[in-house]
Amino acid sequence: MHTFTIYHNPKCSNSRKALEILHSHNINPTIIEYLKTPLNLEQIIQLRSHFDLKNFIRHNDPVFNELKLSLEDEASALSAMVQEPILMQRPIVTYAGIAVIARPPERVLELIDYAMPNTV
Repeated sequence: MHTFTIYHNPKCSNSRKALEILHSHNINPTIIEYLKTPLNLEQIIQLRSHFDLKNFIRHNDPVFNELKLSLEDEASALSAMVQEPILMQRPIVTYAGIAVIARPPERVLELIDYAMPNTV
């Protein structure tokens, strides 16, 4: 059986809203607070495989510039995310091998509709 997972930052309003939408559909996802428990490089690479790098990494974040990262150097950017998890876009919600960046939070409804057609 597949489960929903949310890569969650409780300080982020979009992340809180996506979690609220999941709960309102009686979905209790696995919650990964990636700032408290950072992902390792393998996990980051696997999650990134769902997205273009420019959508997956917060390239407008000051940390991105402070570290002198570039979208052209994906390996360095992804490695930096291990040490600076704030660089990961949020929230990300996964289900059955599919992932969405829930910005806006209502994008999580795409996964809910996939998992439970005719309930959204």
